[in-house]
Amino acid sequence: MEARCPGAEAVGPALLQDYRFIIMTDGYASVEPAHGHEVHGVMWRLTARDLASLNAYESLQSGLYRRAMLPVLYDRVHLNALVYLGHTPNEGRPRPGYMEQVLDAAREWELPPDYIESLRRWAPSRWRSPRRREFGDG
Repeated sequence: MEARCPGAEAVGPALLQDYRFIIMTDGYASVEPAHGHEVHGVMWRLTARDLASLNAYESLQSGLYRRAMLPVLYDRVHLNALVYLGHTPNEGRPRPGYMEQVLDAAREWELPPDYIESLRRWAPSRWRSPRRREFGDG
């Protein structure tokens, strides 16, 4: 994030309730509604220039993602946060090296260990062909 958005300031870990993490058919992450599930992430404060840069990076123009304001829990306070939602709820496989970046960031931000483990289930080494849901909705 620092490279794409040099004026951005990390605020800290936040929680999106009743959603779950997925990898889309494009190989990139998204979240989708899922009652009783949680997605952990990091809240960022962005400048207008950073937001424009992030919109371009997330391919809003091509339709890969769309923006939505969703309620998150940050420091025991409910706030609305900008979230990029993928264009499809269909699950796919992560692009090479992608989950390593996701996992590195999750560990760096000390997200909950059980959540990090659920992310590890998306690692390519855990895939079989065709993909099975033997490990749950992680």
